[in-house]
Amino acid sequence: MFKLENNFIEEYVGANPSWGPLGYFTYKRTYARELADGSTEEFWQTCQRVVEGVYESQRVHCTTINIPWSSTKAQRSAQQMYQRMWEFKWLPPGRGLWSMGTKSLLKVGGACLNNCAFVSTENLSNTNFSEPFKFLMDMSMLGVGVGADTKGAGKVTIRVPEYDVTPYVVEDSREGWVNLVGKVIDSYAGIEMLPYEIDYSKIRPKGAPLKTFGGKCSGPEPLRNLVASLIEILEPKSEEPYLLSSTVIVDMFNLIGKCVVSGGIRRTAEIMLGDPGDKEFLSLKDDHEKLMSHRWASNNSVFAEVGMDYDLLSNMISQGSDVGMFWRGTAQKFSRMKDPRDDKDLLVRGVNPCGEQSLESYELCCLVETFPGNHDSLEDYIKTLKYAYLYAKTVTLLPTHYKRTNAVMMRNRRIGCSQSGIVQAMAKFGRQQYLDMCDTGYGEIQRLDRIYSDWLCVPRSKKTTSVKPSGTVSLLAGSTPGIHYPHSEYYIRNVRVNDMSPLLPVMRDAGFPVEKDSYADNTYVVSFPIHEKDFDRSKDEVSIWEQMHNAASLQKYWADNQVSITVTFRPEERDQLKRVLDCFQDGLKSVSFLMADPSVVYPQAPYIKITKEEYDGIRNKIQSFEFSSETRTHERDDAFCDGDTCELS
Repeated sequence: MFKLENNFIEEYVGANPSWGPLGYFTYKRTYARELADGSTEEFWQTCQRVVEGVYESQRVHCTTINIPWSSTKAQRSAQQMYQRMWEFKWLPPGRGLWSMGTKSLLKVGGACLNNCAFVSTENLSNTNFSEPFKFLMDMSMLGVGVGADTKGAGKVTIRVPEYDVTPYVVEDSREGWVNLVGKVIDSYAGIEMLPYEIDYSKIRPKGAPLKTFGGKCSGPEPLRNLVASLIEILEPKSEEPYLLSSTVIVDMFNLIGKCVVSGGIRRTAEIMLGDPGDKEFLSLKDDHEKLMSHRWASNNSVFAEVGMDYDLLSNMISQGSDVGMFWRGTAQKFSRMKDPRDDKDLLVRGVNPCGEQSLESYELCCLVETFPGNHDSLEDYIKTLKYAYLYAKTVTLLPTHYKRTNAVMMRNRRIGCSQSGIVQAMAKFGRQQYLDMCDTGYGEIQRLDRIYSDWLCVPRSKKTTSVKPSGTVSLLAGSTPGIHYPHSEYYIRNVRVNDMSPLLPVMRDAGFPVEKDSYADNTYVVSFPIHEKDFDRSKDEVSIWEQMHNAASLQKYWADNQVSITVTFRPEERDQLKRVLDCFQDGLKSVSFLMADPSVVYPQAPYIKITKEEYDGIRNKIQSFEFSSETRTHERDDAFCDGDTCELS
């Protein structure tokens, strides 16, 4: 197996990278795996595991198909990858930090390294009714965020099921849960029988450890509740069959998502795409009772078209709706908006939950994050792009457990080399110089893809670049997430942890403010004072027009996939929404909006603006701290789609 040389690793043993308290805390809470001796990883060990996993995957691929592999070249390359990861010039996504280089890959395949997926209901029929719903549940239980659509409305006839009196025993596995859900769904299409009695006794009780992914078992109750809810919404109200509606499709997806996260440790994300003329779809979140029950489980967006009338959508958004837009036709026809139409993605059917990757049905995507603001020059950034690209391309070499997905992914090899700290980089280098870096960097990734695809004997990647919203990964690097502006120059970043967390006493003793959560039971809030580096302006000081222009610029110079952006607007900007959409509709592929009122401050909100004096007052009370290596600190899983607006937690 590939291993980094001992004399190289010895330089990092016992050291910590240049991160702040928030980065170290987030790492230990979310990414530090338990080691064989019961201790937990430090960052030098995580970097080693990830980098060795990447080059071992390349080695296995090359030796399996009997093509050249040089351990000497690999060692030099791997050391550079490690060093740049250590310096926070690039990072794998959260799931890569957690899963790359682990034995769990042998058990579940490469799906657990991919961020997001999409599945269409367009080809639904009475013979394959459960397929997209089983795919959603299967991938969600691995942490993958999944998008879907309502194209299957009217294509399945729902009827009263026949019952099977033989007790159905649910196996205690991901497959066992998925198979039961598939059987229940298909019984309403007439191709299965509905179990009259379901035996859940084999499922581990609540609180039992989950060895592969960490955390605790939820017990059988979430699955039992899901089955009951599916039966309730599918059961015909009379003996007469009825046609499947967009509402039932969305509710089924949302109920499955609710089941997956009910255990408190698994996290995923969903987006549902509907027709802009489907008023039933657009009004789904108006039902408060169902919104609180399960419809919170997805962001809802529409298939937009260039030239459409945005009156209805802009009015909904101005009233507080979170409906987003995906211009599928643009995503199918164009890569970067700077480049000529290429029609290379005509099979695209949808988008991932955060909107940065256009995808075919049953396709997964792998993202990787770079931090241009953590570089000193274009030449330095170009060197980093090689290793970020190599990480993502290597993930495409690892087949998933799902044959239909492999058939798409092995053909497309789609990846998403992303950026965070974009506004910091603009402030550091100047806006135009930064965009020139993007343009040159994109060309370098295309050059690398030609070289390494030829060496690995795989197709070139269909598309290669995007801007993900980011989340906890950007906290490690001390960067603003994705393309978004910082909350303010000085602010409090509140982070929630379980009340039994071994991290709490350490943070309390170090002088960090720690309070009981005002909203959730068994939860505490740790407050971190933050001074934003390379600060230019806060998100409250940036107009809706400038945010859209930034997104269009990144779609032009960098992203051949998409730019994930949630454009925040003030109440006084509501009447500008339609004009903004009319002006930028032909320069973007996806967008969502969020109305923000700076005058409203919620207690213990994730971000709270403070003054320099308040920052200094808190910071001066804080002492250095460290976590015991003997303490099992990992307590929360990271989402594949890890933006604040698209994860279920």
